[in-house]
Amino acid sequence: MAERRQRTLIRNAEVHGFGLFSGMDVCLRFHPAPEETGIVFRRVDLKGQPDLPVSLEFLESTHRRTSLVRENARVELTEHVLAALAGLQIDNCLIEIDAPEVPGVDGSCRPFVEELLSAGIEAQHAKRATLRIDRMLEVEDDRGEANVKIQPHLSDHLVISYYLDYGKNSPIPPQTFTIDVTPESFLKEIAFARTFVLESEVAMLRAAGYGTRVTEKDLLVYGNDGVIGNTLRAPDECVRHKILDAIGDFALLGCDLRGHISAYRSGHHLNQQLAQKIATSSAGQSPAPTRHVA
Repeated sequence: MAERRQRTLIRNAEVHGFGLFSGMDVCLRFHPAPEETGIVFRRVDLKGQPDLPVSLEFLESTHRRTSLVRENARVELTEHVLAALAGLQIDNCLIEIDAPEVPGVDGSCRPFVEELLSAGIEAQHAKRATLRIDRMLEVEDDRGEANVKIQPHLSDHLVISYYLDYGKNSPIPPQTFTIDVTPESFLKEIAFARTFVLESEVAMLRAAGYGTRVTEKDLLVYGNDGVIGNTLRAPDECVRHKILDAIGDFALLGCDLRGHISAYRSGHHLNQQLAQKIATSSAGQSPAPTRHVA
Protein backbone atom coordinates (compact mmCIF):
# COMPACT_ATOMS: atom_id res chain seq x y z
CA MET A 1 0.00 0.00 0.00
CA ALA A 2 1.38 3.39 -1.00
CA GLU A 3 1.88 5.77 1.92
CA ARG A 4 1.35 9.47 1.56
CA ARG A 5 2.77 12.48 3.33
CA GLN A 6 0.70 14.86 5.44
CA ARG A 7 -0.56 17.99 3.68
CA THR A 8 -1.46 21.54 4.61
CA LEU A 9 -2.33 24.81 2.89
CA ILE A 10 0.21 27.10 1.24
CA ARG A 11 -1.70 30.30 2.03
CA ASN A 12 -4.71 31.37 4.09
CA ALA A 13 -8.28 31.05 2.80
CA GLU A 14 -11.49 32.71 3.95
CA VAL A 15 -15.22 31.97 3.66
CA HIS A 16 -18.11 34.18 4.82
CA GLY A 17 -21.76 33.29 5.29
CA PHE A 18 -24.37 32.57 7.94
CA GLY A 19 -25.25 29.51 9.98
CA LEU A 20 -28.11 27.44 8.57
CA PHE A 21 -29.40 26.68 12.06
CA SER A 22 -28.44 29.79 14.05
CA GLY A 23 -28.70 32.39 11.30
CA MET A 24 -25.62 34.14 12.71
CA ASP A 25 -23.12 35.85 10.41
CA VAL A 26 -19.79 34.03 10.48
CA CYS A 27 -16.32 34.27 9.01
CA LEU A 28 -14.19 31.16 8.63
CA ARG A 29 -10.44 31.51 8.07
CA PHE A 30 -8.28 28.54 7.10
CA HIS A 31 -4.57 28.73 7.99
CA PRO A 32 -1.63 26.43 7.21
CA ALA A 33 -0.53 24.37 10.22
CA PRO A 34 2.57 22.33 11.12
CA GLU A 35 2.61 18.57 10.62
CA GLU A 36 0.91 16.50 13.34
CA THR A 37 -1.40 19.43 14.18
CA GLY A 38 -4.50 17.85 12.71
CA ILE A 39 -7.59 20.00 12.16
CA VAL A 40 -8.24 22.56 14.91
CA PHE A 41 -11.05 25.09 15.23
CA ARG A 42 -10.25 28.31 17.12
CA ARG A 43 -13.15 30.39 18.47
CA VAL A 44 -11.66 33.85 17.98
CA ASP A 45 -14.84 35.52 19.27
CA LEU A 46 -14.47 33.99 22.74
CA LYS A 47 -12.24 35.13 25.57
CA GLY A 48 -8.83 33.51 25.31
CA GLN A 49 -9.61 32.29 21.76
CA PRO A 50 -9.92 28.62 22.83
CA ASP A 51 -8.89 25.82 20.49
CA LEU A 52 -11.16 22.90 19.70
CA PRO A 53 -9.31 19.98 18.04
CA VAL A 54 -11.33 17.85 15.65
CA SER A 55 -11.55 14.59 17.56
CA LEU A 56 -14.08 12.04 18.78
CA GLU A 57 -13.10 13.16 22.27
CA PHE A 58 -14.99 16.43 21.78
CA LEU A 59 -17.92 15.08 19.78
CA GLU A 60 -21.42 16.10 20.82
CA SER A 61 -24.28 14.19 19.22
CA THR A 62 -26.61 16.93 17.99
CA HIS A 63 -29.75 16.50 15.89
CA ARG A 64 -29.10 16.78 12.13
CA ARG A 65 -25.48 17.94 12.44
CA THR A 66 -22.04 17.12 13.86
CA SER A 67 -20.93 19.38 16.70
CA LEU A 68 -17.74 19.67 18.70
CA VAL A 69 -17.64 20.96 22.28
CA ARG A 70 -14.72 21.65 24.61
CA GLU A 71 -15.49 23.42 27.88
CA ASN A 72 -17.17 26.72 26.87
CA ALA A 73 -16.25 26.47 23.18
CA ARG A 74 -18.47 24.80 20.61
CA VAL A 75 -18.64 24.60 16.82
CA GLU A 76 -21.69 23.19 15.05
CA LEU A 77 -22.34 21.89 11.52
CA THR A 78 -18.69 20.91 11.16
CA GLU A 79 -19.27 18.03 8.74
CA HIS A 80 -19.21 20.03 5.50
CA VAL A 81 -15.91 21.76 6.32
CA LEU A 82 -14.41 18.47 7.52
CA ALA A 83 -15.56 16.77 4.31
CA ALA A 84 -13.88 19.48 2.22
CA LEU A 85 -10.59 19.06 4.09
CA ALA A 86 -10.69 15.26 4.15
CA GLY A 87 -11.80 15.03 0.53
CA LEU A 88 -8.84 17.17 -0.55
CA GLN A 89 -6.49 15.32 1.84
CA ILE A 90 -5.64 18.43 3.87
CA ASP A 91 -4.53 16.99 7.20
CA ASN A 92 -3.18 19.98 9.14
CA CYS A 93 -5.16 23.20 9.32
CA LEU A 94 -6.06 25.85 11.88
CA ILE A 95 -9.59 27.17 11.32
CA GLU A 96 -10.45 30.48 12.94
CA ILE A 97 -14.18 30.97 13.40
CA ASP A 98 -16.03 33.91 14.98
CA ALA A 99 -19.37 32.22 15.73
CA PRO A 100 -20.61 28.89 17.13
CA GLU A 101 -21.67 27.52 13.72
CA VAL A 102 -19.89 27.01 10.42
CA PRO A 103 -21.38 28.99 7.49
CA GLY A 104 -23.92 26.97 5.55
CA VAL A 105 -22.88 28.55 2.21
CA ASP A 106 -24.92 26.80 -0.52
CA GLY A 107 -25.62 23.63 1.47
CA SER A 108 -22.66 21.77 -0.05
CA CYS A 109 -18.95 21.98 0.62
CA ARG A 110 -18.01 23.27 -2.84
CA PRO A 111 -17.47 26.90 -1.69
CA PHE A 112 -15.00 25.66 0.95
CA VAL A 113 -13.26 23.45 -1.60
CA GLU A 114 -12.88 26.31 -4.09
CA GLU A 115 -11.25 28.57 -1.50
CA LEU A 116 -8.96 25.81 -0.24
CA LEU A 117 -7.82 25.02 -3.77
CA SER A 118 -7.16 28.73 -4.40
CA ALA A 119 -4.95 28.79 -1.30
CA GLY A 120 -2.93 25.85 -2.61
CA ILE A 121 -1.96 22.58 -0.95
CA GLU A 122 1.54 21.34 -0.17
CA ALA A 123 3.03 18.12 1.16
CA GLN A 124 4.82 18.01 4.50
CA HIS A 125 7.51 15.65 5.74
CA ALA A 126 5.59 13.40 8.18
CA LYS A 127 3.63 10.39 7.02
CA ARG A 128 -0.15 10.41 7.27
CA ALA A 129 -1.57 7.89 9.76
CA THR A 130 -3.59 5.16 8.04
CA LEU A 131 -6.03 2.65 9.53
CA ARG A 132 -6.81 -0.41 7.42
CA ILE A 133 -9.96 -2.23 8.51
CA ASP A 134 -9.37 -5.97 9.06
CA ARG A 135 -12.88 -7.10 10.08
CA MET A 136 -16.47 -5.99 9.71
CA LEU A 137 -17.89 -3.51 12.21
CA GLU A 138 -21.55 -2.48 12.14
CA VAL A 139 -24.10 -0.34 13.97
CA GLU A 140 -27.84 0.09 13.45
CA ASP A 141 -30.62 2.19 14.87
CA ASP A 142 -32.96 1.00 17.61
CA ARG A 143 -35.72 0.10 15.14
CA GLY A 144 -33.48 -1.75 12.74
CA GLU A 145 -34.47 0.67 9.95
CA ALA A 146 -31.01 2.15 9.29
CA ASN A 147 -27.49 0.84 9.54
CA VAL A 148 -23.90 1.51 8.57
CA LYS A 149 -20.97 -0.90 8.49
CA ILE A 150 -17.35 -1.00 7.44
CA GLN A 151 -15.47 -4.03 6.21
CA PRO A 152 -12.10 -4.86 4.68
CA HIS A 153 -11.49 -3.82 1.07
CA LEU A 154 -8.57 -4.19 -1.29
CA SER A 155 -8.64 -0.56 -2.40
CA ASP A 156 -5.90 1.79 -1.23
CA HIS A 157 -8.62 4.38 -0.59
CA LEU A 158 -11.83 4.57 1.40
CA VAL A 159 -14.79 3.21 -0.54
CA ILE A 160 -18.28 4.39 0.43
CA SER A 161 -21.61 2.96 -0.73
CA TYR A 162 -24.84 4.61 0.33
CA TYR A 163 -28.36 3.26 -0.16
CA LEU A 164 -31.04 5.93 0.26
CA ASP A 165 -34.66 4.81 0.40
CA TYR A 166 -37.25 6.73 2.42
CA GLY A 167 -40.18 4.63 1.18
CA LYS A 168 -42.72 4.81 -1.61
CA ASN A 169 -44.50 7.87 -0.20
CA SER A 170 -41.38 10.04 -0.03
CA PRO A 171 -40.87 12.80 -2.62
CA ILE A 172 -37.19 11.81 -2.61
CA PRO A 173 -36.77 8.75 -4.86
CA PRO A 174 -34.53 5.80 -3.87
CA GLN A 175 -30.90 6.42 -4.81
CA THR A 176 -27.66 4.45 -4.64
CA PHE A 177 -24.09 5.62 -5.12
CA THR A 178 -20.63 4.13 -4.60
CA ILE A 179 -17.35 6.00 -4.73
CA ASP A 180 -13.68 5.21 -4.28
CA VAL A 181 -12.76 8.41 -2.45
CA THR A 182 -9.78 10.32 -3.86
CA PRO A 183 -9.32 14.09 -4.17
CA GLU A 184 -10.18 13.80 -7.85
CA SER A 185 -13.34 11.74 -7.40
CA PHE A 186 -14.42 13.85 -4.45
CA LEU A 187 -14.15 17.05 -6.50
CA LYS A 188 -16.01 15.60 -9.45
CA GLU A 189 -18.71 13.49 -7.78
CA ILE A 190 -19.37 14.69 -4.23
CA ALA A 191 -18.30 18.25 -3.31
CA PHE A 192 -21.20 19.94 -5.15
CA ALA A 193 -23.97 17.91 -3.46
CA ARG A 194 -26.23 20.00 -1.21
CA THR A 195 -28.03 19.17 2.00
CA PHE A 196 -31.74 18.52 1.71
CA VAL A 197 -34.85 18.72 3.86
CA LEU A 198 -38.56 18.05 3.49
CA GLU A 199 -40.94 21.02 3.32
CA SER A 200 -42.77 19.60 6.34
CA GLU A 201 -39.52 19.53 8.33
CA VAL A 202 -38.78 23.19 7.54
CA ALA A 203 -41.88 24.30 9.44
CA MET A 204 -40.89 22.25 12.50
CA LEU A 205 -37.32 23.57 12.46
CA ARG A 206 -38.48 27.19 12.20
CA ALA A 207 -40.98 26.64 15.00
CA ALA A 208 -38.02 25.54 17.13
CA GLY A 209 -36.15 28.73 16.21
CA TYR A 210 -33.83 27.24 13.58
CA GLY A 211 -33.25 28.23 9.96
CA THR A 212 -34.91 31.65 10.12
CA ARG A 213 -32.64 33.09 7.39
CA VAL A 214 -32.65 30.05 5.13
CA THR A 215 -34.44 30.19 1.78
CA GLU A 216 -35.08 27.59 -0.89
CA LYS A 217 -31.91 28.80 -2.64
CA ASP A 218 -29.68 27.86 0.31
CA LEU A 219 -30.34 24.10 0.21
CA LEU A 220 -32.72 21.58 -1.36
CA VAL A 221 -36.29 21.69 -0.04
CA TYR A 222 -38.51 18.82 -1.14
CA GLY A 223 -42.27 19.24 -1.42
CA ASN A 224 -44.74 16.58 -2.52
CA ASP A 225 -43.84 17.15 -6.18
CA GLY A 226 -40.07 17.39 -5.80
CA VAL A 227 -37.57 20.19 -5.25
CA ILE A 228 -39.09 23.62 -4.56
CA GLY A 229 -37.54 26.81 -5.96
CA ASN A 230 -34.27 25.17 -6.96
CA THR A 231 -32.71 22.82 -9.50
CA LEU A 232 -30.87 19.56 -8.85
CA ARG A 233 -27.19 19.46 -9.78
CA ALA A 234 -27.50 15.70 -10.31
CA PRO A 235 -30.54 13.39 -10.30
CA ASP A 236 -29.04 11.57 -7.30
CA GLU A 237 -27.74 14.66 -5.49
CA CYS A 238 -29.28 13.57 -2.17
CA VAL A 239 -27.37 10.30 -1.90
CA ARG A 240 -24.17 12.07 -2.92
CA HIS A 241 -24.69 14.55 -0.08
CA LYS A 242 -25.14 11.66 2.34
CA ILE A 243 -21.71 10.44 1.27
CA LEU A 244 -20.33 13.98 1.73
CA ASP A 245 -21.68 13.95 5.30
CA ALA A 246 -20.13 10.53 5.94
CA ILE A 247 -16.71 11.72 4.75
CA GLY A 248 -16.95 14.63 7.17
CA ASP A 249 -18.11 12.47 10.07
CA PHE A 250 -15.40 9.84 9.67
CA ALA A 251 -12.78 12.61 9.49
CA LEU A 252 -13.23 12.73 13.27
CA LEU A 253 -10.97 9.69 13.43
CA GLY A 254 -7.99 11.84 12.40
CA CYS A 255 -6.51 9.32 9.97
CA ASP A 256 -6.98 7.85 6.50
CA LEU A 257 -9.38 4.90 6.54
CA ARG A 258 -8.90 1.91 4.26
CA GLY A 259 -12.07 -0.14 3.97
CA HIS A 260 -15.56 -0.20 2.51
CA ILE A 261 -18.34 1.70 4.28
CA SER A 262 -21.86 0.58 3.38
CA ALA A 263 -24.70 2.74 4.72
CA TYR A 264 -28.46 2.30 4.52
CA ARG A 265 -30.47 5.38 5.56
CA SER A 266 -27.77 6.27 8.08
CA GLY A 267 -27.18 9.82 9.28
CA HIS A 268 -24.75 11.64 11.52
CA HIS A 269 -25.67 9.73 14.68
CA LEU A 270 -24.98 6.28 13.21
CA ASN A 271 -21.87 7.51 11.40
CA GLN A 272 -20.55 8.83 14.70
CA GLN A 273 -21.37 5.57 16.47
CA LEU A 274 -19.45 3.59 13.87
CA ALA A 275 -16.51 5.99 14.09
CA GLN A 276 -16.48 5.42 17.86
CA LYS A 277 -16.59 1.66 17.30
CA ILE A 278 -13.69 1.84 14.83
CA ALA A 279 -11.66 3.87 17.32
CA THR A 280 -12.44 1.40 20.10
CA SER A 281 -11.57 -1.59 17.94
CA SER A 282 -8.27 -0.13 16.76
CA ALA A 283 -7.20 1.09 20.19
CA GLY A 284 -8.51 -1.82 22.28
CA GLN A 285 -10.13 0.54 24.79
CA SER A 286 -13.42 2.20 25.60
CA PRO A 287 -14.44 5.05 23.28
CA ALA A 288 -14.48 8.62 24.45
CA PRO A 289 -17.90 9.56 25.83
CA THR A 290 -20.23 11.30 23.41
CA ARG A 291 -22.39 14.17 24.67
CA HIS A 292 -26.00 13.92 23.53
CA VAL A 293 -28.16 16.94 22.79
CA ALA A 294 -31.63 16.89 21.31
